[in-house]
Amino acid sequence: MQKPTRQRFYVLAILFIGLSIIYLDRVNISIIAANTDFLQEMGLIGKPVYIGLLMSLFLITYGVSNVILSPLGDLIGPRKAMIMAYAVISISLLLGGLSSVFGILLGTRILLGIGEGLYYPMQNTFIKNWFPPEERGRANTAWILGQSLSPAVAMPVFTWIIAEYSWRHTFYFSFVLSLLPLAFIYFFTSNSPRENKYINKQELNIIEASIPGEMSTTRTNEKTSILSRSKIYLCNYDFWMLLAIFSSNSMLSWGIVTWLPTYLNSERGFSWSGVGWMSSLPFIFGLLFKVISGIAVDRTGKKGVIMLISALLCAGGILAGVNITNNYLAAIIISFGIGASSMQLPCVFTLLQGMVPGAAISSAAGALNGMAVGFGALSPVLIGVILSFTHNFYSVMYLLIGIVMIGGLFSLPFAMRRL
Repeated sequence: MQKPTRQRFYVLAILFIGLSIIYLDRVNISIIAANTDFLQEMGLIGKPVYIGLLMSLFLITYGVSNVILSPLGDLIGPRKAMIMAYAVISISLLLGGLSSVFGILLGTRILLGIGEGLYYPMQNTFIKNWFPPEERGRANTAWILGQSLSPAVAMPVFTWIIAEYSWRHTFYFSFVLSLLPLAFIYFFTSNSPRENKYINKQELNIIEASIPGEMSTTRTNEKTSILSRSKIYLCNYDFWMLLAIFSSNSMLSWGIVTWLPTYLNSERGFSWSGVGWMSSLPFIFGLLFKVISGIAVDRTGKKGVIMLISALLCAGGILAGVNITNNYLAAIIISFGIGASSMQLPCVFTLLQGMVPGAAISSAAGALNGMAVGFGALSPVLIGVILSFTHNFYSVMYLLIGIVMIGGLFSLPFAMRRL
């Protein structure tokens, strides 16, 4: 008897590569924002609000694009949408390296937000189409790992690139890498397993055996309107609770990604090389916590409990770290707390994929991610404003603790219902 192929895992590997390279594009701003040459060239010295605007403007565009452009995945298929998205991403990176004034650089951040806003929801659509429910916790973890692994590698790599060459070369480096997923998506993926020429019947049976209802729903709703698809999730109160959890996570993540290198340098006195390595710690811890979460989701199914534990560990880690005087120990404990927040992500996406049929999953994922990122976009500029008045990070850290605990409260209903 012929053995099942493993094409769904090759598709998953492509999703991991695609997301990993996208996150390289995001974190380079946080590194170059601490580089004196960059600040001088762009006239940003002593202007923390403008620095925050580089990330916030990207996030605003990214969030709006998630909501507005994600229905393309339901209309033309996730594969074509991903190819279009990565083409835009590649162009924005090349132009970013060539930017000579702050205004042009801001324009490239808008372009990057458009491309990534279209791309991100398609990952959920691929998982929904390619993996049965009992494998989705680990499958979601696998591609989400790129969000932690990529920044963990990027922080020291980008600091080295800047030291050896210039801040512009971080953009050129990312541009070259972005061509890889563009080729992989074009040649080796398909919208669904049935359209894939590399898959055999045995694997197809494995994928479809547990989701006959989902498969039929996908087929019968292919031509429904965008409004009809939107009602499926917008009228579900679980969707809005997921949004609150994901939004708190997004505000923490984007605030930390943008300002952690500056905090380590200005508040904790780390050298330039030390900033690169210590900034990677939250993402290294995040890798560990995401793996734990993905396994726990598939084995226990208690996604609400996992999200609540994540919030408590995160808030506790940041609170303890801020009040420790030893700089290295403080950085490690804060990084542990931030990494613990990553446990929520596999839970959020697995819950979403279970509550929304295939015909609407691109739109639902785009709406969820887009609105959450909209809140996340407030974080970098809000932190910049707070720093302008207080000139220290203590108030910033306590604000982030409060935001994390709000997400934890919204996890309680899922935990009580054992979802």
